[in-house]
Amino acid sequence: MKNLDKVVVITGASSGIGEATAHLLNEHGMTVVLAARRIDKLNEIIASLPDPSHALAIATDVSKSTEVQNLINQTIEKFGKVDVLFNNAGLMPLAPIRDGKVNEWEAMIDINLKGVLYGINAVLPTMEQQHEGLIITTDSVAGHEVATNGAVYAGTKFAVRAIMDGLRKEEIGKGVRTTLISPGDVETDLFNSTSDSKLRDQIQQIEQTAGLKPMDVAEAVLYAIQQPASVGVNEIIMRSPNQEF
Repeated sequence: MKNLDKVVVITGASSGIGEATAHLLNEHGMTVVLAARRIDKLNEIIASLPDPSHALAIATDVSKSTEVQNLINQTIEKFGKVDVLFNNAGLMPLAPIRDGKVNEWEAMIDINLKGVLYGINAVLPTMEQQHEGLIITTDSVAGHEVATNGAVYAGTKFAVRAIMDGLRKEEIGKGVRTTLISPGDVETDLFNSTSDSKLRDQIQQIEQTAGLKPMDVAEAVLYAIQQPASVGVNEIIMRSPNQEF
């Protein structure tokens, strides 16, 4: 199915789920705007896309509202619209609360939670004016249940789930749809944000042996985008059959 008229902004696009989604959507004829802090990596990804002419890289730190607004502004200036925002940037530095890793808590709140809000805030006026748009956010099964050593991470993901459901209700009748995608373990480099080396190795092993592939999540994103404007796929929960949690 070709969607040459779709302009999709993807945050956290320099690796993992974001990178896989960029390839899949571009393969289906969509224009992709890739956002992350590593502009060199984004440019490498664009060069590898099926149609690099329908792609743009914009250096963006989603923890800064001005940079997220600039991302949307530049997209509109170049392509005239934003059809889809995929809020995908995230951190997962797992640790017991008693370890008191305040800097990691703040980073998760800034990126996992504020980054989502900044994206919604930046794109919503345009989508309401278009009377059409789709906001997709990567959540987690940790937004549905709390794992040991994952309380703060889960807290950000529970909050994102609440925000997306509230947004859905606020946008009824305005043409803006929402999709929350909650994957279980996915084989990405997200484990690297965990500073405890023992815990980090455990997470990596689980992701490699019982995790989804980034392209599996990208397929869920594509599915949500391909639905007609009359259909809102509000939530997708997906796990590997080998994952218990």
